[in-house]
Formats: sequence, C-alpha cells, structure tokens
Amino acid sequence: MASENTTSVTAMLGASIIRHVREAALRFMGASEGNIAVIFTIAALPIISFVGAAIDYSRLNDARSSMQAALDSTALMLSKDLSSGKITAAQVDATAQAYFSALYTDADAKSVTVSATYTANNGNLGNTIAINGSGLINTDFMKIAGFPTLSFGSSSTTAWGNVKMRVALALDNTGSMSEDGKITALRTAASNLIDQLSALAKTDGDVYISLIPFAKTVNIGTSNVSADWIDWTDWLNPPTAQPANNVGGTNYEAMLPSYWHALGPGMKCPFTTSNSGFTCTTGPTSTSNASTIPSSGYICPSVDSNSHTRYNGCWTSTQASPSSGVFCSGSSNCYCPSGASSSCKCTGSGSNTSCTGPLYDHNWTQPNDETHNLEAPRVNAYVGFQNHQWNATTSWGQPSVSKSAPTQNSNSQQIPWQSVDPFFDSTVPQNAVQNTYAAQSTNPISTWTGCVTDRTQPYDAQGDSPTQNITDTMFPANQYYENSEAYCNLNNSPPLKPIMPMTYNWSTLKSNITAMQPTGGTNQAIGLAWAWQSLLTTGPIPAPEEDSNTAYNRVIILLSDGLNTEDRWPDYGNGNTQNFTGGVGDIDARQALMCQNIKNQIDPKTGLPMYTVYTIQVNTGRPADPTSTVLQNCASSPDKFFMLTSSNQIATTFTTIGNTLSELRVAR
Repeated sequence: MASENTTSVTAMLGASIIRHVREAALRFMGASEGNIAVIFTIAALPIISFVGAAIDYSRLNDARSSMQAALDSTALMLSKDLSSGKITAAQVDATAQAYFSALYTDADAKSVTVSATYTANNGNLGNTIAINGSGLINTDFMKIAGFPTLSFGSSSTTAWGNVKMRVALALDNTGSMSEDGKITALRTAASNLIDQLSALAKTDGDVYISLIPFAKTVNIGTSNVSADWIDWTDWLNPPTAQPANNVGGTNYEAMLPSYWHALGPGMKCPFTTSNSGFTCTTGPTSTSNASTIPSSGYICPSVDSNSHTRYNGCWTSTQASPSSGVFCSGSSNCYCPSGASSSCKCTGSGSNTSCTGPLYDHNWTQPNDETHNLEAPRVNAYVGFQNHQWNATTSWGQPSVSKSAPTQNSNSQQIPWQSVDPFFDSTVPQNAVQNTYAAQSTNPISTWTGCVTDRTQPYDAQGDSPTQNITDTMFPANQYYENSEAYCNLNNSPPLKPIMPMTYNWSTLKSNITAMQPTGGTNQAIGLAWAWQSLLTTGPIPAPEEDSNTAYNRVIILLSDGLNTEDRWPDYGNGNTQNFTGGVGDIDARQALMCQNIKNQIDPKTGLPMYTVYTIQVNTGRPADPTSTVLQNCASSPDKFFMLTSSNQIATTFTTIGNTLSELRVAR
C-alpha cells in the first residue's frame, strides 16, 4: 500500500510540473518584449529534464525496493516449504510465481517476470534457492530524451543446511524433578525438540544431538571400565587418602585412631559418622552397618555421609609380628579399644600413658594387583604407623616441614592423611607405613557401576582432553550412593541413566529421554562439563570429526530445576545446600569459571563464539528459589536465559529454542 501511494504522489507531481511548464512556455512564446523569453526557455529545458529524470528514477527505485522485499519473503517461504517437505524441488519455480504475485503489487511496474532455481548442497552455502526478478516502468520525462522505459531487476538467495548443527542437552535428573510434574514435562519437551531439530537434517550428520542426564555425577556406562581416561585413584584409596575430602575450609578426610594397631575382630568399630563420616559394615561389599569388627577381621567403611560415596575396599586385621607390644604412648588419649581382650593394658597417666596389647597389621584391599585392577595407577596409600605404634612425638610432614599434631579429642588421637604422594604431602606423619596388600581386591574395578565425578581442579572447569600421564586431567570413577540408593547401578530403582554421545539415532535418543528418572542431588557443573566434552572431537566421548569446509552451530542447553547442592568436594555442599565463601556459592564458583571458559572459546572460521549456551531454571518451589546467578550469567546472552515458574513452560521454552535454532536466513 505504501508503494502505491508513493507512485500516485509521484505521478501527480509529474503532471503538475508538466502543466506549469506548458503554460509558462505559451506565455513566453507570446511575449513581445524581446528575446529574453526565448533564452530563458532554452536554459530551462535541461533543468526541467534533470528534475524529470529524478522523478522517473525515484519511481524506478520504489519499484525495485518493493521487488526486493517480495523476493526475500518468497525465498524464505520457499525454503521452509521445501525443507519441510511441503513442496518438491520440481514445484519450486511455480510456487515462487504464486508467492511473488501475491506479494508484489507495485502499480508502476510493467512486464514483471520472476524465476526460481533450487540447488542442493551448494558448497559452503548448503541448499539454496535463488530467485531473480525483473520489470520496467514507463517514464514520464526521460521519454523526451529517448528513454520511454527504464528496466530494473533484483535477486535473493536463501540458504539452509549450510551450517551443520550439534546440540548437547544437559538435563537435570535430580530428586526434585519428581515434583510438580517436571520430569514428565521434560521428557515430552526434550523429545519434541529432537523431532523439531532432526527435521532440519536433509542427510545423516547434518544434525547431531547428545544427551547428558546429571545429578551429583554423570553415568558414562560400565562399558568404559577399561578406558584409559578414567582416574581410579579415589576408587583404590582408603578413606584416609581421599584428596577431594581435604579441599576447602573443613577437612572431611577420615583419620585413624591412636589405638589403630590394637584393633582386631570383635572390637568396637572405631569409626562413626560424626568423627569420620562413615561407620563399619559386615563385609567388603555389604551396606549393612556393623557396630563391631566381624570375625573375618575386615574393617570395611560404610557409605561416606559427607561425600555420598561408597568406598571400594576394607582394612584387613592380621596378627602382627611381634604379636603384642606398645601400640600407643605419650598421651592421655592412649587407651585400649572397646572390646579388646584383658591382655590389653595401659599404664601411667597424662603424657606418660603407655598402652600395650595384641598388635594387628591393617592393609587396604585395593592394590594394583595382577588379577582385578589391571592397568590402574599404583596407589601408595598409608595404612598404619611404623612399629605398629602411634606416639605423641610423631613428627609431621617431610623432614623440611615442621607441623604440629592436630587437636586431640576425647576418644582418640586422629591422624589426617591428605594425599597419596609422600613428596608433595605435608600432613602425612613420617612414621606412617604404606600399604603392602598383595592379594586379590575385595571389590575390584569390574564392579564399578559407571559414574564419574568432577575432575581434579583446575581441570574440572576446563575442556582439556584427558592425558594419560597427567592424572588430574582424567575423570574420577565414583560409586555414588545417596538416600540409601546406588543411583549409578542400572538395577537400582530409580537409576541415573547413562549419557549418550553425539548421535542422529533419533529413536534411541528419545527412548533414553523417556527413561530418565529423578535421582540425587544437584551438580549443574558436571552436566555442563560433559555437555562440553560431547561437543569436542577429542576426549572421552568424541563428537564426529568436523568438515573443514563446513560451518557448525555448537549449542549447549542446560536445564536445572534447583540450585547447586553438592559435587565431588564435601566442603562445597552437603546435598541439601551448598556452602558459600565471600557470598558466593562454592559449587557455583567452579561452574562460573567453566561457563566463562566455554564462552571464551572462539571459532577460528567465523571469529565468533564457538558455543551458544542456553540455560533454563525451572523454579516451581514454594517458596521459590532465588534466581540462579550462575545459570543466568552462563547463558550466551540475556535472551538465552529462561526463568520458568511452571512445568508447562518447559515445552514452550524448548520449542522457542528449537525455532531459534531452526530459523532460516537470507544469505545474500
């Protein structure tokens, strides 16, 4: 309508000018005062011609601009119709004629023609539709100069499939997803997104999608048990040598009592959830608590209530040589363990106390043996004191380190051990002895149920591929156990489902989404980390190699219904809430660093960010959670963060994201 009005005004203006020029010329011809009129008339002709030409060209530009807009719209509609299967390639030209005719209504344009050409897989542009249009206008002024018409033309090309798409879905599978219908809504929304994005692929591999269900950990599947990128250090270590339990302001690493070498079968378990985070069980693979050491002599730690992890070994209790002697001296806290035989005696008082009784060796049953833990790293865990004795003069740390003994409690002297490497550990007592167990493992690596936890810092926030000779870059195996549930065991009900690397097997992907279940605590960072890994062409779950001649959209969609509550480090959160340092959540701080590292990656082909991150907070709690700052800031831009207050919004939000990813663009 605007084009018609412009044309009408232009025509009226042109007619008015012609009328006034004609009237003026007649008056000049009838003048008798001299030849000035003739001279003026001759001089006015080129001026009038220039004005007239400007008017004609203005009409031409209007016609061309209207045509360009109509061609662009026609090209986009054709692309959508063809990519969705609404029309065939043979129908492109005829459909273009129909769309264009309905859109282009410029009254000045004459002899208008339009043609459309579809080209499949046109190099870097992918599939293209090129539309060319042409026409002419009749001139009002330039016809005097011999140009009765002016022709014009324009073109538009729309492209799709030129950018291949890889989307990683990091989806919250924590226990709270069972509330307000969230897990059901998520299954439906994610499945619909699969349908929406997979429809964009004209050939296999145009679109890849990965699935990362997460809780505190992710399940990478037991088929990876022999992978060389798994870190078995935590798995093989006793509770007294768990480095992750000694990160942060509070030491959650278990400690050995001063009467350690007096402990044997029938005596009271020296560990409690309050002083160590665990108690004892009836056997190596049991989850049944035992108040006393069983007759087998195995001292087996139960699930750690701080880290929500099951340990994978036990301490043995074997008669030492000599079979009796001093096991503790130099402290008022030296005493015989509860349940010890009458042959256990303590003499003296205060710092002169000395206790004597039967002596036991305690070795941890998770060595790098030649039967079970094949090719696992050797773990030199410390399992006792030299000469089977703790004494108050124990010197702490390496010879160059001076460190006082830790505070004693009313029950026993506790010995904290931080690391497995004596050259880098300043808290290992110099009189500690290493593990010498050589028999088969009581809980071998083959019993691992598939879960891994956060990488050792700083690699927990980085996308580096694992390197065999750098253990910290590997992914730590974990026996996740919380709420009396072994979530990583697929026989558990419910289980944490395994991740699925990049695939275009849409039916299997949707089946895995449908099978997702609410499980444990929230660690968004582990989901984000593995979503990132799934987009890399190197690493534990490599994405297919990328074509150097093709551009790629790499997308992460991270959805969570709650705030972070726990991760690998017990000091950062207990499964219900996370701890804060300086007003910042400790788990959030690690995740924020990872988000920044992801957003700092630049695609060398385009000079633009390598990844696009969408984040979704499903906030249906009563009272509602505060807005997750770490999720909000992790999104690539403010419009890519979604705050939802209803489960019903999950589906519409996924559709919105899908529409954004599916949008076609005018290429040129």
